[in-house]
Amino acid sequence: MALALGLPSPAAAGPLDKLRHGLLGDHSSDGRQSSTPVVARYVSEDGDVFTLDRSQPRPLLKFENTGEVWVLRPQPASRGDIIFKNEVGEPLLRATRLGGMTLFTDHRPEGEAAAFLGPAAPLHITVLSPQTLSVRLLQASIHVGHLLHHTVVFEAEDISPASSGLVADAALVTTLAVERSVDKPEAQGFLARLKRVFMIEGHKPSAQFDPTGTLTITLAPDQGVAGRPSSDRIIRIAETFR
Repeated sequence: MALALGLPSPAAAGPLDKLRHGLLGDHSSDGRQSSTPVVARYVSEDGDVFTLDRSQPRPLLKFENTGEVWVLRPQPASRGDIIFKNEVGEPLLRATRLGGMTLFTDHRPEGEAAAFLGPAAPLHITVLSPQTLSVRLLQASIHVGHLLHHTVVFEAEDISPASSGLVADAALVTTLAVERSVDKPEAQGFLARLKRVFMIEGHKPSAQFDPTGTLTITLAPDQGVAGRPSSDRIIRIAETFR
């Protein structure tokens, strides 16, 4: 069925029509915009597909081609817009009051329009068996060791079974942080010294680096995905270590 303004339905629309639909949204007969799902998939002009999950206390964003889930901090902006920032205060997304979305990435820091694709499943952490968690930590150790050409041990201590998924996620995020830091001159001192990634439970997520070579990741399981530091936070530590 045709939408208001003469737009074709999303199923029949081409790329440009889908972009217009994502920016303008559906409109009722009195001109008011209907709400989009609280968990939805979007695609940017450059083809970046991501899921935005606003069903949880902290909005979450995940790109389809990466493993990290970004925890967002919504802040009001001009004209009734909302800017969603990452853990270190950089904007990732801007939502207008009419439903338009602008995505900010490293390759398009000035922003690019994103179109609504459809509803999606909520983003969440999956509980893992002790054996599976051990495998994930070993995989992270092998991958980071390969990147840095020296042994880096991933360990977790006094972790409750319910936190297993968060530990595995933190290991993945740390691995991604190392991948993104390998070519950064300012991070070489950190990477050369890194020998151990040690994960513990606490009340607040954090990351601290001991000059002897241990990166301690503190996890707050009651905060879900938000209960671990992001790769950006770990990269900031790598870049500022001297």
